[in-house]
Amino acid sequence: MSRWRFVGRRHELDRLLSAVTGVDGRGLFISGSAGIGKSRLLRECVDGLPRDRYAVWYVAASATTAALPFGGLVQVLPADQPQGLSPAGVLRWAVDVLQQQAAGRRIVLAVDDAHLLDPPSAALVHLIARSENATVIGTLREGEQIPLPIRALWTDDLVDRAELSPMDPADTAGLLAAILDGPVDAGSADRLWRLSAGNPLLLRELVHAASGTGELTSTYGVWTWTGRLELAPSLTDLIDTRIGQLTPGVRAVVELVAFGEPLGLQLLGQAVEPADVETAEERGLITVVRDDRRLDVRLAHPMYGEVMRRQCPVSRTRRLQARLAQLLEEVGTRRRDDLLRVAVWRLESGTAQDERMLLGAAVQAFTRYDVPLATRLARAALDTGGGFDAAELLATILMFADRPDEAIEVLDAVAADLADDHRRSRWLTVRGMVSYWGLSRESTVEELAARGAELKDSAAQARVLAFEAIMRLQLMDTAAALRLGQTVLDRPAASVAARELARCTIAYLHTAQGQLRRSAVAIELVQAAAGHWRADMPYLQLALELARGTRLALAGDLLGIDAIVADEFADLAGAGDFRLGTGYLAILQAYAARLRGETDTALRTSLGACAVLATSRVYAGLAQAERAQAAALRGDVEQAAAAMAEADRTHARGMAVLYPWLEQARGAVLAAGGDLPGAVKHLAELAERLRADGFAGHEVHALHDLVRLDQATAPLGPTCSDGSRRTVAQRLAELSEQVDGVLPPLLARHARAAADGAAEDLLGVAEAFAELDLTVWAAEATATALHLLRQRRSPAASTARERLAALLGRCGQVDTPALRAGTPTLSHREWQVARLAATGATSRVIAQRLYLSARTVENHLQRIYSKLGVTGRAELGAALRAIPGHDGGHPDQTLG
Repeated sequence: MSRWRFVGRRHELDRLLSAVTGVDGRGLFISGSAGIGKSRLLRECVDGLPRDRYAVWYVAASATTAALPFGGLVQVLPADQPQGLSPAGVLRWAVDVLQQQAAGRRIVLAVDDAHLLDPPSAALVHLIARSENATVIGTLREGEQIPLPIRALWTDDLVDRAELSPMDPADTAGLLAAILDGPVDAGSADRLWRLSAGNPLLLRELVHAASGTGELTSTYGVWTWTGRLELAPSLTDLIDTRIGQLTPGVRAVVELVAFGEPLGLQLLGQAVEPADVETAEERGLITVVRDDRRLDVRLAHPMYGEVMRRQCPVSRTRRLQARLAQLLEEVGTRRRDDLLRVAVWRLESGTAQDERMLLGAAVQAFTRYDVPLATRLARAALDTGGGFDAAELLATILMFADRPDEAIEVLDAVAADLADDHRRSRWLTVRGMVSYWGLSRESTVEELAARGAELKDSAAQARVLAFEAIMRLQLMDTAAALRLGQTVLDRPAASVAARELARCTIAYLHTAQGQLRRSAVAIELVQAAAGHWRADMPYLQLALELARGTRLALAGDLLGIDAIVADEFADLAGAGDFRLGTGYLAILQAYAARLRGETDTALRTSLGACAVLATSRVYAGLAQAERAQAAALRGDVEQAAAAMAEADRTHARGMAVLYPWLEQARGAVLAAGGDLPGAVKHLAELAERLRADGFAGHEVHALHDLVRLDQATAPLGPTCSDGSRRTVAQRLAELSEQVDGVLPPLLARHARAAADGAAEDLLGVAEAFAELDLTVWAAEATATALHLLRQRRSPAASTARERLAALLGRCGQVDTPALRAGTPTLSHREWQVARLAATGATSRVIAQRLYLSARTVENHLQRIYSKLGVTGRAELGAALRAIPGHDGGHPDQTLG
């Protein structure tokens, strides 16, 4: 594997560079564990120093040279040392040699692994650090003996010392993306970060092992790790070296913790000798952490557990897991996850006989959205005689593991065991769910309705009606969905889960209709009842997130989206491979990033959603539509068109209710491709369709897209009694009084200001958009205002330019028709002249660099000033920054 590109660690690198280039030239030593990235950080610092100002020596100390006098500095000192000098004389001679070679430049001595320096070398480093024109920087491995002269560097206040912490999740994801030449899905990046504990060396070995076994795969350009870990010999050797030799007692401690972590300290003490626990902790193999009132024991590094579990013989593994289960059963399963832990240990040790325990544990795993673990436990419960209950649960989980055909087989195997209406309703709803969402069979709705009508029990009927209601909604039979949902809510016998599923259906419908306040009340009620429905119907969370996420998106509440993307469900779904959950939340995250103008994040996150949802068609089309929007916003026409084609291919007809998002994306793709008439026609037709469907919450957004395409005055809708038709702006004004929230009136203000050509009002709208973090819309409104002010040669254009430059500075790569519409067009030569002039270059200097006459340069500048609406060079910088796509690059980059 090739050398990894340096990623992240910006703060640490800046601090190290500052230690060299600062006014006082004070040095810095970085300490940390093996493989944490100390050496690479030091090398990056050294490579970044200009050799005309600094005389740089890089030394890599090693165990090989530690026993040789001056062996650590053999790369620095001349081979022909003078004879007969005292040790102090040799040190002075060495310093003089370095000063001569530096030739007046500042000396920089970088020492990697300074703890391995031999005594004379360490003394020389200390002496150099005391020189007025020298700086010493270096690295140390934590836990090692440090030579006294090196230790004295910071005790004598000659250098600073800092600890290098593990890479954080963001830097780890960036490093993975750089190495694999493409983004890594969030779940995979998080698992690799946790397993490597932020250690770049271990991360390298993990990626190397996963790549060699095909466990890293790319879908839509996004890398995904299966989670199956193959321990390459190099990785095993590395961990074995860290663990070292273990006595039988300490090995027992580490093995028990490896199979049982987190393990209560008191519980561990019942199985092993306390002295062995202390030894394991002293050696850094385990760590003791406080969890509420209990002390828990964990391994000091996740990889220790992987190696210990792999190396443990099967017979001892089973014995240890059975012992762990027995210990916890003896003290009592008092904590919420104790039942789950005992069940897993019993299952792994081959001692699981209690189907009720396995079934309860499977339910608990599913309520935590751990799909793989829940699948194993539910299958074990079925195999040990769990009967209908186990089959129903297993089939449900298989649906969310993207294995619908297997789920149908499990259900059909217990079809004869439907003794009462309670079981029939549960069997019907699970089979209906698998058939409708898992196999995309739209006919399921009518089948479910017909068989549900045969039920006599009111609670059983309510459960079936709740599922029928949400299916009807997603098929766009909204009147029936509302009627059925209300019927469930009106039935006292309905279970909590059935009622809240129905409430989610109604909440989504109210959101689409623009009744955001009513929707918010319903969503709050569903959330408040979560403790009562989660064990019965964990997947109801998806219906809740769909209603809540749609409401936040239509309200333009990006902070609200941030909150649900960061809450507990997101963490659980990601850790448990609950793909529908992680995929939908990634779509929301991409949506928020797009409206903020964070186009890199928007595209990367939407691609991640496409990859996660590739095996499930429920939200696959929605993910591709968001990817198309992100690509269109960047002006990436090819990718936008490809994503739109994928959206059409993967979108399930049973999710028809999502059509507004797909069709808005289609309009954006048409506009990005330059077909503005086609985009306008398509969006106008979409607005008409939304009006007919009563989806006013979506309609305001489709109309606003028309405003962004300079269509605020375009006629729309049916002909009025006087023969006229409302304009887009008038329809938005009408809807602003019907649709809840602060956003619709703001969209109406935007339309009215655009229709009136009111630049000042547009700037006010832009400011309001910016306050809501809707940066792209703010930039577009500002660009339109700037165009109007330029035409009027208004002095306010200068302020507008500054605002637009600031807004575009907050964005990534953005390219929209609204931003392009008023953008002055400069020729290639004019761009060259303008950029050089903006940096302060005189006309004479510009003429020399571009091989022009000074008069020609002045003529170019006058045309540039006229096009940009500025009066001179002082305003050029802001004017150029206010042009979308201006990269702020060095003028020389345009001289090719």
